[in-house]
Amino acid sequence: MTIKSRHARFSAIAVVTALIFSASAVATPAQAAQKRLTIGFVVHVIGNPFIQQIIDAAQMAARDLNVKLIVTGPAGAEGDAQLTAVQNLAASGVDGIATSVPAASMVKGLNTIIKAGTPIVMFNGLGEGVNGPYVGEKSVESGRLLGKMVLEKIGGTTAKGGVIVGNCYPGFPVLENRQKGVIESLAKASGVKIIGPSDVKVDSAANFAAWQGLLAANPDALAMVGLCAPDVESIGKVNAAAKSKTIGGGYDLTTGNLEALSNGTADISLGQTPFVQGYLPVQVLVDSIRNKIKINKPGFLNSGTEIVTATSVIEPFGSAKLTFAQLQKMSASKALTRKYYDPLVKSYIKDWQKNLKPISDESA
Repeated sequence: MTIKSRHARFSAIAVVTALIFSASAVATPAQAAQKRLTIGFVVHVIGNPFIQQIIDAAQMAARDLNVKLIVTGPAGAEGDAQLTAVQNLAASGVDGIATSVPAASMVKGLNTIIKAGTPIVMFNGLGEGVNGPYVGEKSVESGRLLGKMVLEKIGGTTAKGGVIVGNCYPGFPVLENRQKGVIESLAKASGVKIIGPSDVKVDSAANFAAWQGLLAANPDALAMVGLCAPDVESIGKVNAAAKSKTIGGGYDLTTGNLEALSNGTADISLGQTPFVQGYLPVQVLVDSIRNKIKINKPGFLNSGTEIVTATSVIEPFGSAKLTFAQLQKMSASKALTRKYYDPLVKSYIKDWQKNLKPISDESA
């Protein structure tokens, strides 16, 4: 997701934690004969369960492709600290960098690095104007889908009542796009009143408190709809504590979010295929460097939308069918995740050049 800079100021030393992973153990003989590349992988927050799923996939790509991966990022999303991390990696001589872009203030600095010869691929958070490809969901379309599913749950076009909408980073383009899509779909019911959107924060404790306060202020709300990874779990806990049957919907397939669907305290969660968001940027960088493929202009690689309820799992790209129970097991197992997505590694991910679209497709 893309986020606006929070204006907080942290020193790079205080907020950046680097984890270096050696990835040569399982390289094929052909890969071992190639120069071992070093790739920087910069996330906008270390420690978030959803972001960790992306990191796990990037590590898998590094092992597969004979890459040393340097994972780093601030403790809390802050664009200046993240740009400093990217600049430090470039100065250290890494071969390429994958990064989310949580602030528009990063764009100029990233383009300077690209112009100097270090390729950059974005993931999860789109920096509009960055001269590199972006791996992420179709954000407006995803919001439309979530809004449509919530509307069906609360009575369709004849529904009457309030729907609470929460955004953990107001102003962040990808989240604003999701929000736009959700409200567009809910507007098909003239009797539905949007409450918010409200800033529900990204920290898990603050996120729970925000949703708790919103439901307490609007106890008759038909639904609570979040746009960020912590929301579904928080909404579920709020519903459980208040003994409320308010419909809950949101994003991402963390173990906590899936548990809320399983126990019936939340209803819908859309995934954005974190495996693709982690693995594909590394694949693109490795291919571009080793095969001298130019990637110095905007482009869009769709990571796909996963549609999950307690009774149904729909995965993108024609992937094998999953039951909800299988998805829960996979969310807690790196080995099962890697095995499930192996066909995608050999098809959609490997053929990324064929799947690269104009950046405008992201928000279509």
